[in-house]
Amino acid sequence: MKKILCPSMMCANYDYLKEEVINLDRAGADIFHIDVMDGIFVPNFGMGLQDIQCIRKNTKKPIDVHLMIINPENYVELFSELGADIIYIHPEAGGHPARTLEKIRALNKFRGIAINPGTSIETVIELLALVDYVLVMTVNPGFAGQRYLDFVNQKIKKLVLLKKDYGYKIMVDGAISPERINELSKWGVDGFILGTSSLFGKNEDYKDILERLKK
Repeated sequence: MKKILCPSMMCANYDYLKEEVINLDRAGADIFHIDVMDGIFVPNFGMGLQDIQCIRKNTKKPIDVHLMIINPENYVELFSELGADIIYIHPEAGGHPARTLEKIRALNKFRGIAINPGTSIETVIELLALVDYVLVMTVNPGFAGQRYLDFVNQKIKKLVLLKKDYGYKIMVDGAISPERINELSKWGVDGFILGTSSLFGKNEDYKDILERLKK
């Protein structure tokens, strides 16, 4: 199964964001992952609109936005216009997640839900028929550099089984090391958000890292 490798652009070098995008594109990145935070739904602030514009301008690869914000239904048009191809929402962040997902589909974008470590599958199972991607958070969202939460593995295994009925792709985000990629891909996970555990801050070419991870 082909691994979908998605650099987490929050971890990129912001002194050279344009060059980072071009280099990652040439190196074989599949999707550029963008974290958007409002300081309310999660206790941090994420990437800005100008960052998204810069990334969109310098790659033709798909871009996803992970909306860690309250009332995401008010902003999906904005991120669609900025060029996002995949839009993730947290079901508990707004009043009517099914309606928001339909709104994303009406914009001809791929629909995703992000599931926090403390969010159970049972609370979102009705939404699985409405999504193209399920992003499983393996750390509590908001900050890079956290420890992988092993108890989430049971949720991943359940979602892999459910995938056969619903047809979504499973992505994982949070402390995703090369060892985790190897393990989780064998279980049936499709894609991996790559941060400092596997891609950024290494004294090695992005192309060499991504080629090794894909193998």
